[in-house]
Amino acid sequence: MAGPVMKQRGPVEVEFFGFCLQERDTAAVPVQFPEDWDTEGGFLTTCEGRLDVRSAGHTHTADLVVEVWDEPPPVDVAGTWEADAQAVIVSPSGTLDVWGVTGGDAGEPVLLGRPGVWRLRLRCAGRAAVAEQAQHGVPEGVERYLAQFWPVRE
Repeated sequence: MAGPVMKQRGPVEVEFFGFCLQERDTAAVPVQFPEDWDTEGGFLTTCEGRLDVRSAGHTHTADLVVEVWDEPPPVDVAGTWEADAQAVIVSPSGTLDVWGVTGGDAGEPVLLGRPGVWRLRLRCAGRAAVAEQAQHGVPEGVERYLAQFWPVRE
């Protein structure tokens, strides 16, 4: 199996336990983040045009690795993931912006490469550590996310 066709890595500014990946074309997002954000929800919540991510730490900088694949990526059973979820998002622009709870950019945009319907597998490690460390400071790079996207074939 071939590897990802695109890979990017960057920091994500987490605030109030969350951030989202939201379609850049805001006309395709009826409710902008953080409106209707379920603060008690699970690790990953799907809304039309956005994917809400619940972090384990209140305020910190997480590490986000994004991979875009042409087909479903292999499942990494060797990883030490503390959270794992899947979702589907429609992206008319092919770009998702990373938004913080207080609004605005929380990280670099996710470049999917083309418009379409995308499946996401989101995994996270470092949740227990960041939950502890965020009580005493603003940790950096403790919580790590892997977001793997691939197109939904009809």
